[in-house]
Amino acid sequence: MNLVYRILICDDEASMRELARVVLGNGYEFVEAADGIECLQNARRLRPSVMVVDLMLPGMGGLEMLGELRMDPVLADVPVVVVSAWDHLEADALAAGAARFLEKPFEPDELRATVAELLPAK
Repeated sequence: MNLVYRILICDDEASMRELARVVLGNGYEFVEAADGIECLQNARRLRPSVMVVDLMLPGMGGLEMLGELRMDPVLADVPVVVVSAWDHLEADALAAGAARFLEKPFEPDELRATVAELLPAK
C-alpha cells in the first residue's frame, strides 16, 4: 500500500497557501485552513503528517493553536513548521511546540527540506 503524506497548510492569505503547495510539489495530499480554529479542526479530523502554520491568524492565533495542539494526545507529536514574518516570536513558537521556524519570505528549498526532514518514516 502506497501511503501519501498529508500536509495541513494554515495561513490567512490564500496566495501563501498556494505558494507553499507549489513549493512542496506533487506527492502530497494538501489540506488548507485560513484561520487557527479551522486549522485545529482540520488537524483533529484528518491528523496530518506535518503542518505548515503562520502565527498571525484570525480567530485563534498560531501560538494559541499550537498550545491546543500540544495538549491533544492524538496530535501532540504532529510536527509543525511555523512560517512567519514575525521573526521576534521564533523562541515563543519553538517553546509552544513548533518543530521549526522559518522566516517569511522563506526560501523554497528550505521549506522543502524542512518538511521532508519532519515527515514520519513510511
